[in-house]
Amino acid sequence: MRILSIHNKYQIRGGEDESRESEERLLRTMGHIVDVYEEDNSRIAKIPLLNLAARTVWSNESNSIVKTRLVESKTDIVHIQNFFPLISPSVYYAAKDSGVPVVQTLRNYRILCPNGLFFRDGKVCEDCMGKPIPYPGVLHGCYRSSRVASATVATMLSVHHTMGTWTKLVDVYIALTEFAKQKFIQGGLPAEKIVVKPNFVYPDPGVGSGSGGYALYVGRLSEEKGLDTLLEAWEQLSVKIPLKIVGDGPLALQVADLTKRLPQVEWLGRQGIESVHALMGEARFLIFPSKWYETFGRVAVEAFAKGTPVIASKIGAIAELVEHGRTGLHFAPGDSASLAGAVEWALEHLDVLQKMRYSARSEFEAKYTAQKNYDRIMQIYSQVSGKKLNF
Repeated sequence: MRILSIHNKYQIRGGEDESRESEERLLRTMGHIVDVYEEDNSRIAKIPLLNLAARTVWSNESNSIVKTRLVESKTDIVHIQNFFPLISPSVYYAAKDSGVPVVQTLRNYRILCPNGLFFRDGKVCEDCMGKPIPYPGVLHGCYRSSRVASATVATMLSVHHTMGTWTKLVDVYIALTEFAKQKFIQGGLPAEKIVVKPNFVYPDPGVGSGSGGYALYVGRLSEEKGLDTLLEAWEQLSVKIPLKIVGDGPLALQVADLTKRLPQVEWLGRQGIESVHALMGEARFLIFPSKWYETFGRVAVEAFAKGTPVIASKIGAIAELVEHGRTGLHFAPGDSASLAGAVEWALEHLDVLQKMRYSARSEFEAKYTAQKNYDRIMQIYSQVSGKKLNF
């Protein structure tokens, strides 16, 4: 099978990039041909603003490139991972004109929300949910804190809502969790076109010992990720435990300040994946304090692969991934006292925490291995291509 994978490359790598690359690598390992059409956001600075705005709505360049690729090669599937902003939805039409079915992975909420997060002013916001014209996002300047930039995104969403792009030109949408699927249905996508296939961890990093005696946070240092909740909780703990923080972002200064006041908090900055997995394996538990509707929660599944339980906010997809009392614990999102209480409970019940390590690894083996993922993606590709595939 030959797949054309389409994505827009962000300047700062994140979980979306790692998940997409793992999927492409797995498909190649299993003998499939994966071509890639990629645009890099570093080009944005070189494009005049009016041209960039027009391109966000419709890129003739991307449409032409994809058509040429599909003419030159016998492609079975166009798999769109992320089209925003430089590629644009014009690539859906290139695939349609070429008679190639389209699969799209829904890695964020961009086609429903101008900032892609359903998050504004420190809390969940669904003001644009289901609106043909997402004007609240423009009024609040939700994309890049700019009404002009937000208007560009809103125009793109409105134009393609009117054209029926989202409902007519995609054969199958892949949601990463049942929670995310229900949000997209609520936002107007056809329920019958959405299937659930989670991300996975490949290669398997192996089980850790959990003997490091510390808690771990891995991710972007930003408000929607709940860093403020995490930092406040660590100041409230009555039972002290070292906290290692991996990542970078807008709240880096607050993290650096806390490390000066609390010697048990250590900020490690960005780390390579091998280092992250090693830290996960030795951690007593991973903290996942997000305050927005995560579509998945890759670092939680990586922790499961290492046999490490996760203490997670009870919101969005992460509450679905982490089973309270079995693979980790829940706490109230944005509530530092609730998080501190969950941490203290875990430290007082180390025997239960040890059992959770086995359950976390079992959860990984049951749902998030490369083989499980490959079987599911082949089912989806078979469905849309009409080909019976052996896997």
